[in-house]
Amino acid sequence: MSPPRIFGAPSADPGFHLTNVTAAAGIDFRHNSGAYGGKLLPETLGSGCAFLDYDRDGWQDILLINGMDWPGYGRQRSTLKLYRNNRNGTFTDVTKSAGLDIELYGMGVAVGDYNNDGFPDIFISCVGQSRLFRNTGKGSFVDVTKSSGLQNHQGFSTSALWFDYDRDGLLDLFVCNYVRWSPEHDVFCSLDGTHKSYCTPEAYRGDTCWLFHNRGDGTFEDVTAPSGIFDSSSKSLGVAMFDYDHDGWPDLLVANDTQPNKLYKNLRNGKFKDVAVEAGLAFSAEGKARAGMGVDTGDFENSSKSGVAITNFDNEMIGLYRSSSPGTFDDIAIPSGLGAASRSTLGFGCAFFDANLDGLLDLAVANGHIDETVRNIRGNVGYAQPPQLFLNLGADKFRDVASEVGGGFQTPIVGRGLAYADFDRDGDLDLLLTTNNGPAYLYRNDQTAGNRSIRFQLIGTKSNRDAIGASVKIFLAGQIQSRWVRGGSSYLSQSELPVTFGVGKSEKIERVTIAWPSGTMEEYKDLAAGRAYEITESKGLTK
Repeated sequence: MSPPRIFGAPSADPGFHLTNVTAAAGIDFRHNSGAYGGKLLPETLGSGCAFLDYDRDGWQDILLINGMDWPGYGRQRSTLKLYRNNRNGTFTDVTKSAGLDIELYGMGVAVGDYNNDGFPDIFISCVGQSRLFRNTGKGSFVDVTKSSGLQNHQGFSTSALWFDYDRDGLLDLFVCNYVRWSPEHDVFCSLDGTHKSYCTPEAYRGDTCWLFHNRGDGTFEDVTAPSGIFDSSSKSLGVAMFDYDHDGWPDLLVANDTQPNKLYKNLRNGKFKDVAVEAGLAFSAEGKARAGMGVDTGDFENSSKSGVAITNFDNEMIGLYRSSSPGTFDDIAIPSGLGAASRSTLGFGCAFFDANLDGLLDLAVANGHIDETVRNIRGNVGYAQPPQLFLNLGADKFRDVASEVGGGFQTPIVGRGLAYADFDRDGDLDLLLTTNNGPAYLYRNDQTAGNRSIRFQLIGTKSNRDAIGASVKIFLAGQIQSRWVRGGSSYLSQSELPVTFGVGKSEKIERVTIAWPSGTMEEYKDLAAGRAYEITESKGLTK
């Protein structure tokens, strides 16, 4: 069990307040699923979002992914939306000037500096041909899908992430695929035998995820088969990177819909092995494959061992897994309080983050069903569902405080993507949520208990420049908190890369250690809280 919090006893007050600042911030977006009545499968699943500092000014910008009308059913033009942070709580739509004013049936996003030039690049997973956009460093992006070698990889792609699986200092790309589907081969499913309804994934064959190795010359090699990733039975929706066996090499956890989840153990020789069954992550506690949607990992026990959250279908509950022994996990959703609270919800995006900066990772979840007629099927389940925010009470116990934090956060939505970042640079983490065929929502987090944080932005030199895969630990009053610099996680989405630690009322931390992906270890002592630090590999504190 996790130790009790060290920054004060749990109280009825969550210690923070959320404010819906979507309109005030200038975020005006509506997802287009393309739905026209044909009940085509991809319409139910989009879309994602990301926080990224695309212009490298130190402030997090927002990228929202969009779908489009199906060919022959066009009514409107819909594009991605890139919003530049104006550094005053507002954002400006720079989609057109950034070269992203294009139509595609987008699903998810992965952000990473694959060419180590200091500017984050964008991969958009799509239905059909996914796209890679290189950041020019001049406020715009260029489509390099063809020149990078990623063309001719078409599928029903969902979540994706950048990670350096061979630790050569270059970010590689992992892409989830859902099922083999095309408009021409859409299956007719019906609840009443007459009217078409959205099919369950059982109606379609699965498809393999893809792994692309970064050659370092701007091109990628498809290593899906030789790496051991190839598996045409998967129906993958979410992916998270973590080091489950603590060997310093990044492993991958893939959430599958109606198929066993996959845990790809990095064998450190360019190959992976699925060990999800042995690790206890493949099935529910009853031994059943659930409808895995979103996934995140985090050290919610402050044990220096990452736990796992996987969102599932209604009546299946969230899976909350703690590391019980080296390389194995137990689902503690029911005793933790998450089980009963999530039984009637259908979860998508999820993220571990310290909402009240008390030193314990909390869990936010975006909920929403896939079919607007669901209430006619199950009386206890709605189409639009309230998001949830599970406050970590310590000792592996959580409490949903969504109805207590204000801002209308408990309002039912058809939630999908979810990401966090400190967009206003006040030290705490704000939330971004997307909905299916609806608007996006930005919630500003304001601390009410007086807790503070310490934040680290890492820059790799020998490691990949984003330092993805770096492990950061802080030591304070006998407690160790750990974070990984990671892309991906949640569902179709990406949170900011800087890492945030809540330190309560503490004035400083005793020390921080960084294990860089290159193998370099660094340590810094007596750092003041309430600050953000920039650390460059082998060069020390640069800000």
